Amino acid sequence: MHAITISEPGGPEALVWDEVPDPVAGEGEVLVEVVATAVNRADIMQRQGFYDPPPGASRYPGLECSGRITEVGPGVSGWSVGDEVCALLAGGGYAQKVVVPAGQLLPVPQGVDLRHAAALPEVVCTVWSNVFMVAHLRPAETLLVHGGSSGIGTMAIQLGKAVGAKVAVTAGTKEKLDHCAELGADILVNYREQDFVAEVAQATDGAGADVILDNMGAKYLDRNVQALAVNGRLAIIGLQGGIKAELNIAALLGKRAAISATSLRARPLGEKAAIVAAVREHVWPLIASGQVRPVVDRELPMSEAAAAHQVVEDSGHIGKVLLVAP
Repeated sequence: MHAITISEPGGPEALVWDEVPDPVAGEGEVLVEVVATAVNRADIMQRQGFYDPPPGASRYPGLECSGRITEVGPGVSGWSVGDEVCALLAGGGYAQKVVVPAGQLLPVPQGVDLRHAAALPEVVCTVWSNVFMVAHLRPAETLLVHGGSSGIGTMAIQLGKAVGAKVAVTAGTKEKLDHCAELGADILVNYREQDFVAEVAQATDGAGADVILDNMGAKYLDRNVQALAVNGRLAIIGLQGGIKAELNIAALLGKRAAISATSLRARPLGEKAAIVAAVREHVWPLIASGQVRPVVDRELPMSEAAAAHQVVEDSGHIGKVLLVAP
């Protein structure tokens, strides 16, 4: 088979479409013939040498895929050769075939074509686990999503609205904010021109955001705490704004607030399987009903992964960028 390999860390040109050995399904695993995968920020960090796959995972990038099962390993039940699926991966999606633990498989949801299903697993599992399983967003609360036009952001908007929350977003252009509004966002903040702390406070009569989903890390830490409501919950899922910042613990205590920080890729198989099961139970019906949908900006051949990475690095997209296998 062919896969995207990274011989040494570097820019997008480090991604090479190479012939590699076929993987083989082991105990509790299935082999999936990949139809499409999606580009995530974690893939870019891996390419740059900052985010190695966890032990035992494929060395090829790609944290999600869609495709068809071609082999079922020992100890797997409930799945058959020929099933159309999408999957959460620890790596290996940028390839024609990938081995997947059975607990990380999802059926392609009703109403979504097989290619576009590749845009779902990573973002849905990230949003559901952080916003709902950890931060416990409830109806009528306010959710602030940084990077509202990203793959994570477009999914967080839709899921927030689906449970009856008010959703605020930040983005850097009017075009991106317009797309967020089309998905249901109520409060639109251009972070280049406006202060999200002040805008959220004004829109909530001074109450602030009950839950904040943050991809920036250090750069936004102090202001995120300022923007939180009493009993608010800050969920940090990214480090685009750095890794170290000073925390005003008095401000956190004063709001009786909580901060969580999680990653998905390196979690144990059992934790990932629990998240995937929760997504299938709670989110798949919303997709089948049309309340929630994947947002795909563009599709490129998998062999052109370098061009796709450049698009994502330049933030020249809304939603997900897909790579389609030959």
